[in-house]
Amino acid sequence: MGGSEAIISALQRGLEKHGGRLLLRSHVEQVAVEGGRAAGVVLRARGGGGDGRREVVRARKGVISNASVWDTARLLPEGSVPKEWRARSVATPQTGSFVHLHLGIDASGLPADLDCHHLFVDDWSDLDAPQNVRIASIPTVFDPSLAPPGKAVVHAYTAGNEPYSLWEGVRRGSPEYAALKEQRSQCLWKALERVIPDIRERAELTMVGTPLTHERFLRRNRGTYGPAISARGGTWPGNGTPLPGLSVCGDSCMPGIGVPAAAASGMMAANALAPVWSHLKTLDELRL
Repeated sequence: MGGSEAIISALQRGLEKHGGRLLLRSHVEQVAVEGGRAAGVVLRARGGGGDGRREVVRARKGVISNASVWDTARLLPEGSVPKEWRARSVATPQTGSFVHLHLGIDASGLPADLDCHHLFVDDWSDLDAPQNVRIASIPTVFDPSLAPPGKAVVHAYTAGNEPYSLWEGVRRGSPEYAALKEQRSQCLWKALERVIPDIRERAELTMVGTPLTHERFLRRNRGTYGPAISARGGTWPGNGTPLPGLSVCGDSCMPGIGVPAAAASGMMAANALAPVWSHLKTLDELRL
């Protein structure tokens, strides 16, 4: 309840409850390395007429990167990790990206038994084909407070199968970009029409997200959903790195892609950093 913001708010409350601090609009340019060890992070200099000096946030125990495997490698100074490890990280195969359709619609007269989640597959023999698999959610079915009275929220997306190559080199805000967004989002409109036939007429707010949106706002390398690591040919890396003091978590680590898996990787990283006596204390508390 409360949408994805409720999850973020809960994480922030937990962070601050335990003495943590959340910095927004703080762009990490590089992991600071001193004496062969991760010693903090260097933040990009803020604008607004300042002196241009970069801020260093120092780490008492270590640095944990939740960035993707490609972006974490980019943040490490040259020579701080073995070339083979860096090359292997950068060469990790990628899944495709997304096209998103976010709508605010008039909800008057919608069926009372309207389902929240919908899956559309055109061809079950080729699930990776671009625009073949589409997913839609209508979260106001469960939580009407996410929209004004009489309105509904709709989110539809292509499921990690949008090629970045179609968008590479396109300038955001250009007529070409607007036309491509219109073209590539049509499959989502058509899928939603199978659930709400007059959804185009109901739409009062329309926003289209693209691989370039993922790349800019989510800092996703080439807008990717994440690593394309097959269980047949390999395994997901763990939380450790060759650089002392640097751990990793997120959807580039074991156990993989998705919110539950990424959350589990964070727990694994925390457990790896916690001393043994903290583990024993927690076990004693659980037994009480």
